[in-house]
Amino acid sequence: MKEMTLREVCESANVSRRAVQGYEKAGLVSASGKNTYGYLLYDTDSQERIKRIKLYQDLGLKIKEVKEIIDAPNPVLKKILEERIVKMEEEKERIDDLVDKVKQLIATLS
Repeated sequence: MKEMTLREVCESANVSRRAVQGYEKAGLVSASGKNTYGYLLYDTDSQERIKRIKLYQDLGLKIKEVKEIIDAPNPVLKKILEERIVKMEEEKERIDDLVDKVKQLIATLS
């Protein structure tokens, strides 16, 4: 991968400009430089880091939590992610039950 502008990174990682700026403010990522037009550039490592931060946020982690795990050793990260999977599976089960209840209610309304 080559260096990308902020706009390109946002499109590639499906994140907003404000999100990347928030990551920078939190000290999670930084631009690798600027191009001749003054646009911020992000190297391959920064691009991958932004994608990983986005994944962690999609998993429901807050920026503070991401800061704590982004550079954690693999065994620590693995444990945290396994715990998150358990929580997500519990939430999925709860939502599935709720959907079933609502479907049953709808059936009585017909």
